[in-house]
Amino acid sequence: MAEMMEWMTDYAQKNEAICRRNDSIDPRLYDEYGVNRGLRDENGKGVLTGLTKISRIISFKTIDGVKQPCDGELWYRGYRVEDLIAQLGPEELGFERIAYLLLMGELPSQEKEKEFRDIISRCRTLPTNFTRDVIMKAPSEDIMNSMTRSILTLASYDKKAKDISVVNSLRQCIQLISEFPLLAVYGYNAYNHYEKNESMYIHIPDPGLSTAENLLRLMRPDKSYTPVEAKVLDTALILHMEHGGGNNSTFTTRVVTSSGSDTYSTMAAAMSSLKGPKHGGANIKVMEMMDNIRGHVSDYEDKEEIAAYLSKMIDGEVFDRKGLIYGMGHAVYSLSDPRERVFKRYVEELAREKGREKDLTLYENIEELAPKLIAKKRHIFKGVSPNVDFYSGFVYDMLGIPRELYTAIFAVARIVGWSAHRMEELICTDKIIRPAYMSVMEEK
Repeated sequence: MAEMMEWMTDYAQKNEAICRRNDSIDPRLYDEYGVNRGLRDENGKGVLTGLTKISRIISFKTIDGVKQPCDGELWYRGYRVEDLIAQLGPEELGFERIAYLLLMGELPSQEKEKEFRDIISRCRTLPTNFTRDVIMKAPSEDIMNSMTRSILTLASYDKKAKDISVVNSLRQCIQLISEFPLLAVYGYNAYNHYEKNESMYIHIPDPGLSTAENLLRLMRPDKSYTPVEAKVLDTALILHMEHGGGNNSTFTTRVVTSSGSDTYSTMAAAMSSLKGPKHGGANIKVMEMMDNIRGHVSDYEDKEEIAAYLSKMIDGEVFDRKGLIYGMGHAVYSLSDPRERVFKRYVEELAREKGREKDLTLYENIEELAPKLIAKKRHIFKGVSPNVDFYSGFVYDMLGIPRELYTAIFAVARIVGWSAHRMEELICTDKIIRPAYMSVMEEK
């Protein structure tokens, strides 16, 4: 196999120049034909491709007829996400409650919430020997690939896998929401054992615990966690659950659903989209950047030293030399990311519990300095602010979650939003999504 890869790579290298020459398109043609690359206009606003009742993102408001940037807002089914989180008790975990809201379109009564939690708990299991025969057979450092393979294999255990009726699709979505934590953690544990030669433990989920609690229980050798840890992880899951129909993986969900494909194939496609470093893998890039900053900044309280290094980063002189400060700015939000504002409070609490106040100081100083430096050097006036990825990696690090699982944890949350959009697409539309591409091919 290694020999085959070597000569295939050699063949590809010989032909790279031919591919580049024949696949290159003059960038001026995009303007000539009015093509919005990335389905976004020249101001970065997404091209309208559909309607949804599931969520809403607000980053600008019209005041006296003038469009102005505003603090970002994220709404789930008519409720501001910060209000939904604020309504929970200090130690109350709300993942299941808000998952019900996104899926069903309304907040559950106490009775309905208990029923939904019970169903999630009962479904949190895998087919007999699935962990051994599927997850452990081909362990991979890429946990997203491992999960995607498991999702497609689960279809083989479902006698109604191809049934795309609303009832059956809802059943499949709830089942996958329940199973995702197992696919993620067991996939990592198999990799950690077979590839890193570490001890392996496969804990059974506790039906009396929430999704966040079970994630922590499954990941840790002693199954223990604190109420603060569970609360912070639960909040992270809620904030990552859903983010409008236009984000890459959710749009993928709707595109594949519109073709009439089954739930397993649809979710596998969404996973493939989410794993991209421009989408779900962003918090890993933030952590790599922070590692680099720690190696070059000696005093985390010295703002002048931090600002000097950040300036070099923006100028492309250090780190990956791409001129970016990761975790700053967002494709949609301008003045602020509401998820980051909510999350920040819990980050501070966890940092105190873990004795990571020094690291928190560094993050807060970068949060203060980076937007000003970016705005000055890049002449950006719409507003640059930290996004949720700026702190999420720090939180996962404090929780002892390995980096290989960061994007997988994102998927554990976002499967809820994908499921809601799949159901809405099945119920509301009957046309395959098929945008147009202008051919600029030369006739020969």
